[in-house]
Parts: sequence; C-alpha cells; structure tokens
Amino acid sequence: MTIPRSDITGVVFAGGQGRRMGSVDKGLVELDGRALVLHVIERLAPQVGALVVNANRNRERYAAFGIPVVADAIPDYAGPLAGLHAGLTAAATPYVVTSPCDSPFLPADLVARLAHAFDEAPLDLAVARTFEQAHPVFSLVRRDVLPHLAAFLEGGGRKIDAWYATLRVAEVPFDDEAEAFRNINTAAELAANASKAADGTRPHAA
Repeated sequence: MTIPRSDITGVVFAGGQGRRMGSVDKGLVELDGRALVLHVIERLAPQVGALVVNANRNRERYAAFGIPVVADAIPDYAGPLAGLHAGLTAAATPYVVTSPCDSPFLPADLVARLAHAFDEAPLDLAVARTFEQAHPVFSLVRRDVLPHLAAFLEGGGRKIDAWYATLRVAEVPFDDEAEAFRNINTAAELAANASKAADGTRPHAA
C-alpha cells in the first residue's frame, strides 16, 4: 500500500456504556482469559505504527496494557464520533484507523485493504463494507478532517453515517471476510465465541 504503516495510528473504541452486556466496561470483559480489547490490540498492532485506546471509564486499567488512553472531549457518551474525535486529536500521524473493542476477529488485512482505496481516488475516509452493510466503526481516516468533525459535533451531530456522507468516502468490500466483523455484544455471544479468538477460527454465527 502507498500509505506507510508508520503513518497510521490505530484507535480502539472502548468508550461506550456496554448496555447490552449489563452496562459493563465491555473492553475489559474477558474472552479466553484475556480482555476483549487485548484481542483487538493484538490483531491491529501489526497493521499500524502506533495505537491509542479511547476509554471513558477504568482508564488506569486500560493504561496498564501499555498503550496511551484518551477520553472523549465530548460529554455524555456521545458515541463513536466522539471517540474518533479523541483519537484524531491524540494521533501524531496523518491517518488513523478505527476498530471497536468488541470485535476480536477483525481482519489481519483490514488496514492494507482500506489503504488501497486511497490509491484509487482522493479520499477523506475509507469504510469497510460486507455485502450491503457498511461498518463505519472500521474506517481509515485522514487526520486533517478533524476540524470538519469538530464542527459537526459542536453542531449537535452524532450519527457517524450522517457525518461521513459529507466527505469523500469509499466503501471497501470485505465480503470474503464478513464473519471477521462480528462483534460481541452480550454474555451469550461471549460464551459462544470462547476459544475461537486464540486459534483464529471464525466467530460463532449467533
């Protein structure tokens, strides 16, 4: 890919409220004896030059993993865009790539395939898509969109697809790896996917 790995910071979103899992801090819930966020970090780290975790609770526990932790500047758990805003603000690279903390099976070639879209056309953002479904929390984003994002948030905008609809965007197909984007939202899904993360098998279809 044209974009060097060293020019990309991975931002792992762990700032949500985990309501579907009983309002726990989902990134710290264990899958096969390790925090969910660690599974994501281990898959994303080889693909980027630096990593940041976006967390609004238990920041000292996340910091213990040896990765910088940044909280939302936007109050009241404003969602993934607030996490992206925090990640873009913290990043020292011209690009960031994002992943939620509850997707332990994310593709090993996520960044390479998203970056390839930037070789094809001038873009602000490349988003993963499986079949007809876009996955905007898996995006490669130019850092210089930060002022545009800040203005959108200051105007009360919160929906990620409404924000990126105003930018130069490519949706990158991952139909061949659709199961890799499955996330773990509930205790039942956590149990169903035990022992699958370590051996790299595809997650259980809930």
